[in-house]
Amino acid sequence: MNPIRVIIVDDSAVVRRSLKQIIDAEPDMEVVGTAPDPYQARDKLVKLKPDVITLDIEMPKMDGITFLGKLMHYMPIPTIIVSSVTKRGCEVSLHALELGAVEVVPKPSEAYSIESIETVLIQAIRSASRATVRKIARSKALPREIIQIRTTNKILAIGASTGGTEALKEVLTRLPANCPGTVVVQHMPPGFTTAFSQRLNELCAMEVKEAENGDLVQNGICLIAPGDYHMLLKRVGAKYFVQIKKGPRIWHQRPAVDILFKTVASSAGRNAVGVILTGMGKDGAAGMELMKKSGAINIAQSEKTCVVFGMPKVAIESGVVNHIEDIDKIPRKILEILEKA
Repeated sequence: MNPIRVIIVDDSAVVRRSLKQIIDAEPDMEVVGTAPDPYQARDKLVKLKPDVITLDIEMPKMDGITFLGKLMHYMPIPTIIVSSVTKRGCEVSLHALELGAVEVVPKPSEAYSIESIETVLIQAIRSASRATVRKIARSKALPREIIQIRTTNKILAIGASTGGTEALKEVLTRLPANCPGTVVVQHMPPGFTTAFSQRLNELCAMEVKEAENGDLVQNGICLIAPGDYHMLLKRVGAKYFVQIKKGPRIWHQRPAVDILFKTVASSAGRNAVGVILTGMGKDGAAGMELMKKSGAINIAQSEKTCVVFGMPKVAIESGVVNHIEDIDKIPRKILEILEKA
């Protein structure tokens, strides 16, 4: 196979050089160009036609967000945001994901050494190279219908990776304030999950927060696994709570969807609904198999609405999925299942 062609866009020569060293060391990818600002990047994108670009947010002449908006409107290319893990950096990175960026990784810094981001960056590039990016239409979004449901004592477990931030927003913003206790793993670095949870809390009818060890899982609450920590579902009597812990990476991921789904299977059994959304790799399929065996009902996102049809595809081909739905149909299917249970 031809190597993945990457262009690095960053105003820091040190960062450009560091990222180039990481990428060029991989046999299946190569840096075909670098640029210190969007204007030089634009010319190189047209000439070199890369498979993936990495994009800084804060740059001279034109900021990364403005450039990304133009790029996704006129010439969509899978884009990875390389951002500082500050409050502003995380918030702007989430805006970039809304505009069509497919991944976000931490910028090298005192807190994040080159060595610590190497695996994350390489996995992000491989995921992005398989992503389906679509031209962004500049039109006002229609309001989302919020579906109502009778209160239940069930568990909703969701896993997602590349493209998952927008897919999760599409699902969670359509669920009601009394939605069953919801637990979510989204592959995302530390720091970014905090901003992501806060953003969802502003948009959703239910309360959304980054999970803390011992948090109760109850109706009207959605818990997002914190970056770099696995999240497990536990049960004591009639109450569910989450355990947050370190541990080996699964499928190169921490948090891992499989860890969550396997504990949902053992703790909630037939009282659970599992959902696997867009993302590269196999994470989630093994956990979904145990969920299905325990009596849970599983849903996978359809290929045509995925940014990367990897995780849902593996789960579907493994025979552990009960329903395959377009992303906009998943919220209603979730609540139909829960009301029948």
